[in-house]
Amino acid sequence: MLGEYRITGRGAAEISASVERAVGSGELEPGQPLPPMRELAQRLGVNPNTVAAAYRTLRERGVIETAGRRGSRVRAKPATTGREFIRVDVPAGVRDVSDGNPDPALLPALGPVFAVAAAQGDREPVLYGHAPVDPELARVARAELDADGVPGGPVMVTSGSLDAMERVLAAHLRPGDAVAVEDPGWGSLLDLVPALGLRTVPVGVDDQGPLPEDVRRVLAAGARALVVTDRAQNPTGAAVGAVRARALRSVLREHPGTLLIEDDHGHGIVDLPLHPLAGTTRHWALVRSAAKACGPDLRLAVLTGDPVTLDRVHGRQRLGPGWVSRITQRAVARLWADGAVDARAVAGVYGRRRDGLLGALAEHGVTGYGRSGMNVWIPVPDETGAVARLLHAGWAVAPGARFRLGAPPGIRITVSTLGEDDLGPLAEAVAAATGPGSGPPRSYV
Repeated sequence: MLGEYRITGRGAAEISASVERAVGSGELEPGQPLPPMRELAQRLGVNPNTVAAAYRTLRERGVIETAGRRGSRVRAKPATTGREFIRVDVPAGVRDVSDGNPDPALLPALGPVFAVAAAQGDREPVLYGHAPVDPELARVARAELDADGVPGGPVMVTSGSLDAMERVLAAHLRPGDAVAVEDPGWGSLLDLVPALGLRTVPVGVDDQGPLPEDVRRVLAAGARALVVTDRAQNPTGAAVGAVRARALRSVLREHPGTLLIEDDHGHGIVDLPLHPLAGTTRHWALVRSAAKACGPDLRLAVLTGDPVTLDRVHGRQRLGPGWVSRITQRAVARLWADGAVDARAVAGVYGRRRDGLLGALAEHGVTGYGRSGMNVWIPVPDETGAVARLLHAGWAVAPGARFRLGAPPGIRITVSTLGEDDLGPLAEAVAAATGPGSGPPRSYV
């Protein structure tokens, strides 16, 4: 059953460590079954309760999963593997449309705002015990949240969206709790949830966001949290519209104890209105990152939510990094206050590139999706083959496995830097790589 690998250990910690080492080294592969607890206990000469404790630890760490009478097996995508490693190496001469990055030409200049922020820091140094949030950033962020209909609440600053989500999940959930996530969805979040010892439960997505009936089903089955991307969903480009928002709020009212997390990372690059779900449940959080509009290296996101959630997150942050650099906060506040990023103009650029690619794909009989943001999602019958054939044709695309739990295969294309002259050749290559008779290139290894 386990090939050549032999699980060892006398205590629960030793047994779980033995399994996790084997998963990390590849000696135990994703999907591989583990011995029944009594069988392993007899083999190791320990009490079955010891093995049960070891398996419980492995489940909480996201290394294995248990499916009733079918027993325990290594997770199909264990937290130790990391979805970011599911990517293609881009050889010289191959165009990379896989990285999910914004167009550098559309990012604002950072030098001037950081010079002003640093000069203010020289005059008014930020020391231990000072407020963790810059007042001007809090004012600007809260004003924009108010304008978008987000309920009133405290404002915090975190080191990006994923940092905010990790802190909110950890503030309310315990190992083994289930978190409903979009499928396909953001690969980093799909890695984070099991890394926290939580269980991912997939929810289907269409152009309007999470499917209400899927959400109702998983919440009724006991999922304790739901993560929703409001706009520019990665990888599909979905955006929650007014009708879908009403339907999701109706479902959430049936489960007021659900922890709701909304990711509005499309803020600043999308011209579609926000339809927040925030406030429908007792505990909620909405996070806005500066990464896509102002640059990933800023590592800054604004977080708001109900007072209990924000108080817990703030308390834990205080015992860790303490705060996000006030110089960086002041620089972002200036960018937002001065309108350094014209969201409508940026959204227009990305929209023309998305629509241009979708139109070119349609001309070749290929269906793609991309309602907002900078990505296009294309369902394919053979994901591995499509990625390989496109690489051979000179295009590096993102494998859908980075973003999927149970959703059908697909590929993601980032349109950020595509020019008009790129659209036709790329669409033709995609059609050739995914259409009937598109066998693997003979010269590709």
